[in-house]
Amino acid sequence: MQLNFRACDVTDVDQLVHLSKSTFIEAFEQYNNPEDFLAYLETAFSKEKIEEELLEKDAVFYFVENGVNTVGYFKLNENEAQNEFHEAGGMELERIYVVANAQGKGIGAQILKFIIALAEEREKEYLWLGVWEHNPNALRFYQRYGFEKFGTHPYYIGNDKQTDWLLKKQLYEN
Repeated sequence: MQLNFRACDVTDVDQLVHLSKSTFIEAFEQYNNPEDFLAYLETAFSKEKIEEELLEKDAVFYFVENGVNTVGYFKLNENEAQNEFHEAGGMELERIYVVANAQGKGIGAQILKFIIALAEEREKEYLWLGVWEHNPNALRFYQRYGFEKFGTHPYYIGNDKQTDWLLKKQLYEN
């Protein structure tokens, strides 16, 4: 399957809001308190919040397209846009989602290979991300690509304090 990775801009905000909400609902709604989950959705994926993130200097969203269909998206952060570890040598993969009907087709692997190649092209020392500790499929997926746990941090869905594992893939040694 040939995928296209297209960087988003502010003209994509409505599509990005819709895709962000729908993929997050598909992935996590069933595991969360409905009130907390709704509160999180309305805050984290509001048009204003996504537009603000699109305008952030060192952050970029990409749509993943298969022909005319958008099958996923991801967000990368560098420098000060990273949620933690604001080091020039690091790149954060903050979000990566594939729509439900496109899962199990190797799309996630193609996305991750593209991201790793992009980080290497930019001479990043490492790529890092956070994954919910109760998401064993995602944890196994990243571990297959050489990511290792190096810490944890809290992640709030509404008022519900959850824990993300911080995973890192070393790319270059400086």
